Amino acid sequence: MKDAVRVVEVGARDGLQNEAAHVPAAVKLELIERLAAAGLRTIEATSFVSPRWVPQMADAPEVLARLPRRPGVRYPVLVPNLQGLERAIQAGAREIAVFTAASDAFNRRNINCDVAGSLARLQPVVAQARARGLWVRGYVSTALGCPYQGVVAVAEVVRVAARLAEMGCEEISLGDTIGVGTPRAARDMLRAVAEAVPMAHLAVHFHDTRGQALANVYACLEEGCRIVDASVAGLGGCPYAAGASGNLASEDLVYMLQGLGCETGIDLEALAAVARWINARLHRSPVSRLARLPPGKIFLNPRGERHGA
Repeated sequence: MKDAVRVVEVGARDGLQNEAAHVPAAVKLELIERLAAAGLRTIEATSFVSPRWVPQMADAPEVLARLPRRPGVRYPVLVPNLQGLERAIQAGAREIAVFTAASDAFNRRNINCDVAGSLARLQPVVAQARARGLWVRGYVSTALGCPYQGVVAVAEVVRVAARLAEMGCEEISLGDTIGVGTPRAARDMLRAVAEAVPMAHLAVHFHDTRGQALANVYACLEEGCRIVDASVAGLGGCPYAAGASGNLASEDLVYMLQGLGCETGIDLEALAAVARWINARLHRSPVSRLARLPPGKIFLNPRGERHGA
């Protein structure tokens, strides 16, 4: 597998939004800068949701305004509505992400409306963003299951993804919000969506709640997906989905990708060092495999290439 794979780093937003203790803006900014230095080229920086609902993101304007931007790196920010979009633009946003779910039950718990209502709300947000020259990404949550309604029909995932593409989202991330997916389900879902939205515009986003995230990514790579979301150190979870543990760890993902011969442009040792650093700043033990290894001890990937001393 010789293709390039773009890793979309979501740790600074999706990873930190559910932290119980306050994470200072300075730590968030340093995390983003360390990730960029390690070679990440799409780094979700923050979220302009209501501070009342997600207090950890209350410093979004400060984070974005103070962000040292590197050439060739995208720093999308999540926006839920027109008010969030305006706040993001005022802070200097050049790329945004919008979100909905394929499940009516999840959307009602999350944003107090069903899927149709959610899409109606997003239409003017995407239109305004595109009119002002912003790059737009769309998230589809609960693509493989919902904590409230259980099974989510693949046809609903296809319908929502296609609608986001029609609105003008240039990239659409399909998320297994509660980590219930298995490789066959992930592959079949992606294949169905790719019949409505070109594969080149699709990303996958897996939580590792049941230990299936890497296997799911592999199945989607074989299907042709070349954009994968991940979170440094496996940080994160969904604040609206009880029991949804963290995202797939970026460093574990990159180890597998390099073992498959995929080009990522990421320095694996540097990324693992970022994982160790943020774990220390958050006073937590590492959950990812690579972050548990001492510096310089990553050694060999499955192809026999050295990645450490």
